Amino acid sequence: MKKFLLLLTLSVLSFNSSFAQDAYEFQIVTVIESIVPNGLGRSRMLTTNETRDFKEFTSTRTGEKDKRNKSDRSEIRVKGFDETKLLNFYNLGGIRFQNIVANDAIVTSKLNDMSSQGWELAFVNSGVESFGGKGDGNGIYVTRYTFKRKK
Repeated sequence: MKKFLLLLTLSVLSFNSSFAQDAYEFQIVTVIESIVPNGLGRSRMLTTNETRDFKEFTSTRTGEKDKRNKSDRSEIRVKGFDETKLLNFYNLGGIRFQNIVANDAIVTSKLNDMSSQGWELAFVNSGVESFGGKGDGNGIYVTRYTFKRKK
């Protein structure tokens, strides 16, 4: 019985420690595709090569004496990143389906490369800012791919 309890205790400790070690690191790939008519926009796939600690740029507000972070906004900027050119959704002739599938091929290549490096696709978020009425020729389609892998 004592051996059984010892074995059970060791199993539980081993089980719990295996979960504690499941820390992940994350990487975000952002795809911005222009939906500006006449091909005037810019479309890109972006991935950062630098890290930032959000705590350095976070303020705590309590209503009493606030603890404000005095960091300069310029310190947040990241200058080390990969920028992959993509094609715009529109050109002078209108919507270009060839451009869309060309972008799909490039993004797929990036996703496959991330996967081969051990990254697992965890989330995909997207949003559109598009035509807002007469005279509004601006718009972008943004997709964020969030990857994770064990540290």
